[in-house]
Amino acid sequence: MQYTIESRPLTSESARRVSYDGQPRQIQIEAPTAEDAISQFLYQNASELVSLTTPGRGSESIATVRKGESVFLVRVYAA
Repeated sequence: MQYTIESRPLTSESARRVSYDGQPRQIQIEAPTAEDAISQFLYQNASELVSLTTPGRGSESIATVRKGESVFLVRVYAA
């Protein structure tokens, strides 16, 4: 199954130093589950999972991800 992953930085000192146009960054990941998709995203971006909420099937999952000193809100949903 293909998942869309959108990430946007949350407010922090280091996030303010990075240019951000207000649009979430989107990528597509092929994975059997939303959890597998977020795992691939974490690996590809050398990031660390802080929290993950996965409601019922067919709904989007929401994660908080840390990369260095920046924290991102990540949405995962079937494409």
